[in-house]
Amino acid sequence: MNKKQILQKLCNDEEYYGEFGNQFLSNSHISKLLKDPLRAFEPSKPSPAFLVGGYFHTCILEPDKLDKYKVVKSTTRNTKQYKDVAGGELCLLQHEVDTIELMREKVMANDICNELIRGSDFERTVDYEVPMVTELFGNKWKGKADIVNHEEKLIIDLKTTADIEKFQWSASKYNYDSQAYIYSKLFGYEFLFIVIDKNTHQIGMFDCSPQFYERGEDKVRKASEAYDLFYKTKDFDPKQYFISKTL
Repeated sequence: MNKKQILQKLCNDEEYYGEFGNQFLSNSHISKLLKDPLRAFEPSKPSPAFLVGGYFHTCILEPDKLDKYKVVKSTTRNTKQYKDVAGGELCLLQHEVDTIELMREKVMANDICNELIRGSDFERTVDYEVPMVTELFGNKWKGKADIVNHEEKLIIDLKTTADIEKFQWSASKYNYDSQAYIYSKLFGYEFLFIVIDKNTHQIGMFDCSPQFYERGEDKVRKASEAYDLFYKTKDFDPKQYFISKTL
């Protein structure tokens, strides 16, 4: 299968997140490869914050797919009404959807954000949900960019945050630095975060310094080393593995 055929398959979310896509490493593997390599490929349990972020992405980039989200008219996830409708699934609450719709309006009402996200009126200069693959440190990696703005030569990622003043710390904690590094290598463009505060609705645009990319590269290198050791080294016994450091 050539690269074009691989990318065509990865355009489909079921393929991207399913068995076919699992032949590639991605930024979602970084945290576990660095902290708990043996569980790196266990599926993560969905969280309300993850669901909110996904709905925010979808309502801006792929509004025709919003019907895949189940919304419950309940104030919390502890009510009988929620549990009856959800049936064990994690669902959005109506007030969360209302907040996300307001955040979408705020972002798209900003002229610079709108132009970066929508591109030129005269020609197609942006693409959404674009998959790409490459090799880094001897392993195959994948990524799916929210927005590729060819005119500005930018990869743009949409983020929500609980406190925009602390976003630079969140960027390190949640491995946005490794994401920026991986995607810059995947697409050959600079990386830009468009961020909105879920509480104040303040908008921020965060570009990436050389040091930010370097920290991301260091994480990717170490994650690749962990993957090579735990998953590619013949006769490796994880029970004999330990961390050795000098304090």
